[in-house]
Amino acid sequence: MAAQLDAERAHELVLGLLARISYSPLLCRALAAAFAYEHPSLVVERLGLRFRSPLGLAGGFDKNGVAVPALGALGFSHVEVGTVTPRPQPGNPRPRVFRLPADDALINAMGFPSAGAARVRANLARWRRAGLPIGVNVGKNKETPIDRAWEDYVRVLEVLYPYGDYFVANISSPNTASLRDLHAEALLVELGQAMAEKARALAPPGAAPKPLLLKLSPDLTPAQLDGTLAAARQGAWSGLVLGNTTVSRTGLRDPNREAPGGVSGRPMLARTVELVRAARRVVPPDWVLFGVGGIFDAEDAWQLLRAGADLVQAYTGFVYGGPAFAGRVNRGLVRRSDE
Repeated sequence: MAAQLDAERAHELVLGLLARISYSPLLCRALAAAFAYEHPSLVVERLGLRFRSPLGLAGGFDKNGVAVPALGALGFSHVEVGTVTPRPQPGNPRPRVFRLPADDALINAMGFPSAGAARVRANLARWRRAGLPIGVNVGKNKETPIDRAWEDYVRVLEVLYPYGDYFVANISSPNTASLRDLHAEALLVELGQAMAEKARALAPPGAAPKPLLLKLSPDLTPAQLDGTLAAARQGAWSGLVLGNTTVSRTGLRDPNREAPGGVSGRPMLARTVELVRAARRVVPPDWVLFGVGGIFDAEDAWQLLRAGADLVQAYTGFVYGGPAFAGRVNRGLVRRSDE
């Protein structure tokens, strides 16, 4: 039936069901028994956090943090909530999500629809004992000028600091006008300094600030990537999330390929591997790299881990793969690591 629904409406129905399940520890345990898979060899300890496996859920699926426990019960080691904006905003007009089944891909032109930081704070306050790391993906409101964007990122960080385990500055969505301009050196340095200063102020006395990461675009040229990474090294970042959706349509076959927005899914894997490999060569060795884009099975995840990712995230693969997706990937990673 979901295949006959508008893609965004189908997503809302599934997320609504998972949100209801999240209120029931009994139902969450039943989900975990049916679908999740854990193994000691999968555990990753980075950012001062313990991840049950390398595989987490990318930002964008649970934008407002309504279903974290159920998503963890499905086998994801961490959930990245958002993108969260300071004030509520509806995002772009519908339709804005399109399936590309011939390519195992999606196109979205969402434009950061968000319930706003205050509502997300109330949601995340319920899940403080969810038992898995929660990342917060942070963005700016549509009407905020790009030269004042840092204020929006700092505001979300301030509101949600007690409830996130790490924070990701999303400067890479193609669906918010001028957002990718934040890759420019001056703006990126300003953003990094402002967020780092706020994180230090929010940290309890004697405690290290919570980790801050950058989410970069996959559409950067090699020269642009070099410049962005050079600027990023001037900030107090703990790592990178690589990458996001792409505006490229190269190689797509599906009739929906010209829909507006950014492409995610299987076509992204080769580019994500390339990005991770390039970044790992030049970033500080202690920086954590999340590889996100194109994971549909354990072999895809393994490619990103071998390229230098510490952790990986999926979204479109989960949409196509269903509730057993994370468990299948984790089982496959154990088999792959034993070879």
